[in-house]
Amino acid sequence: MPDLIVIGSGLGGLCAAAIASRHGLEVQVLEAHSQPGGAAHGFRRGPFHFESGPSLWSGLGRWPSANPLAQVLRAVGESVPVVRYSEWGLLLPEGNLRVGVGLDPFLELLRSMRGPGVAAEWQDFLVAMAPLCRAAGSLPLLALRPGAGLLTTLGSQGLGLIGQAGQLAALGGAFGPIARRHLRDPFLLHWVEMLCFLISGLEPDQTSAAAMATLFGEWFEPDAGLDYPLGGSPAVVDALVRGIRRHGGELRTGAAVAEIELSGGRATGVRLVSGERLNARHGVISNASPWDTAALLGKGSAPERWRQKLLAAPACPSFLHWHLAFKAEGLAELPIHHVWVGDWQRGIRAERNMVVLSMPSRLDPSLAPPGTRCCTATLQPTNPGSSGRIWSGALPPMSSCAASVAVCSMAFSINWCPIGANGWCLSCREPPSAIAIFCGCTRAAMDLPGRPTAEPSPAAAPRSKAWCSAVRAYSPELACRL
Repeated sequence: MPDLIVIGSGLGGLCAAAIASRHGLEVQVLEAHSQPGGAAHGFRRGPFHFESGPSLWSGLGRWPSANPLAQVLRAVGESVPVVRYSEWGLLLPEGNLRVGVGLDPFLELLRSMRGPGVAAEWQDFLVAMAPLCRAAGSLPLLALRPGAGLLTTLGSQGLGLIGQAGQLAALGGAFGPIARRHLRDPFLLHWVEMLCFLISGLEPDQTSAAAMATLFGEWFEPDAGLDYPLGGSPAVVDALVRGIRRHGGELRTGAAVAEIELSGGRATGVRLVSGERLNARHGVISNASPWDTAALLGKGSAPERWRQKLLAAPACPSFLHWHLAFKAEGLAELPIHHVWVGDWQRGIRAERNMVVLSMPSRLDPSLAPPGTRCCTATLQPTNPGSSGRIWSGALPPMSSCAASVAVCSMAFSINWCPIGANGWCLSCREPPSAIAIFCGCTRAAMDLPGRPTAEPSPAAAPRSKAWCSAVRAYSPELACRL
């Protein structure tokens, strides 16, 4: 019988299990999927490795680090080799930009785009943020808890932190009020909104101040850089699993939990979908979503007010991920990430207003064969009330375009192409010659639900080995920009 059962092997569940194992508890992690990692898992299609979504990593490749994940890895004796990079691409209403990570490149951009006054405003903001950044660095983020629980943590750290108690308490709140207190320029406020979304998927008023203080403490240092773990997100997952097993823990995949069992007001074990029952000496940690956790507890098994609070947790709108593979011709100078924003005034979370493109094979050649690239595109959000169909009507092919346009336009054209077991497209019946996996026909973009019932004619399914312009159906504004 293990001391602790952890439901779910996302990064949160794996970190909890790793730390518990490190401190001598016998831990068993239960994962319903066939592989661990949750949202951080990856998958392969032929010779290509795809991330489950674009990822921004920092603080993994150096020590000391304020990154709590790096702290967990070090605690269990693990590390992940990384490649550092220092710039990313932006397609914003203000123009097409390449921005370096760090203070000086961003100040130079602000001076050229918004003037010296806005650059000075940003510098003043960073000065105001400095005490928060130092406070975040003085106490490991592993110890930070939201709200009043932070005070308990402070008490356990001794008198050395009392002088920073106010700053540490602020870290337990949201970042939005802090940003609005110091920033007035519209572009800077939009910029912070975008950074919050990239880090947390949430608006500034829902984003942890501690997380953003850590980001500002790392991204705007003189030698700032970002990390990409070699092997992708699964390399981080594998390192955590190794750390758990090194300290006596266990991971079981294909072990879906049907119910958390309680006795005497405490969690004592779980019942699997298979009917198997597993007991735990000390308790159960759920890394499932709030709604799934409430369902696992069942009505009447836990305080109903607390259970209803879980069920009432707001859900963010859906995301659409596209995973693409293509030839690398003309793409050598592109940075690993591009972010497109259509209209700041609509808000980052407005439907069809933001796209994040990530091409990690630019840094890690093991992810794709020579001469090719793999890319993940995230569109945020799609309308939860829509039918799921994004395109309608015929889409004309795009003629020649710049390398940066090629990535963006292709991200909206080919991922729905249904691929047969032999790698041929089931719509146009052509082999994947122009693109490593997907042939690029536009019929696939128009007929999302499944396999066509008849051979498409050239007129009914126009296609081109040049990049398609299905982007127009997603966003006319982005099509005009391209």
